[in-house]
Amino acid sequence: MSKGHRSQIKRARNENKDTRPSAKLSFARIPTTKACFVLDAIRGKDVTTALAILAYNPRYASSVVKKLLESAIANAENNNGLSRSSLYVAECFANKAPTLKRVQPRAQGRAYRIEKRTSHITIVLDER
Repeated sequence: MSKGHRSQIKRARNENKDTRPSAKLSFARIPTTKACFVLDAIRGKDVTTALAILAYNPRYASSVVKKLLESAIANAENNNGLSRSSLYVAECFANKAPTLKRVQPRAQGRAYRIEKRTSHITIVLDER
């Protein structure tokens, strides 16, 4: 049934780990659908173009994604020793995170639920 000792399984899992520079923001107070509008605009672009797009995008999510992209660029330069000019956005996605449930009082003693959705945003860079 088992496929080896626990340490062997962990070693095998770590061998094929992704070494590309990345940055992740957990529990961002942005719904995934709204974050994806901004992420779709920068996917596949080089980092200077992506930063320019985010700087002039009017959506709230663009300021959050811009900060995250700058973090990913800094990770690439400091940890991986890559040059900024050769980087591009290889992957960027937003996954669903736990939803904050709040109550809105309504007429005649009723209560409506307000769902404040959150997301986990990930940006992965790569070298051209």
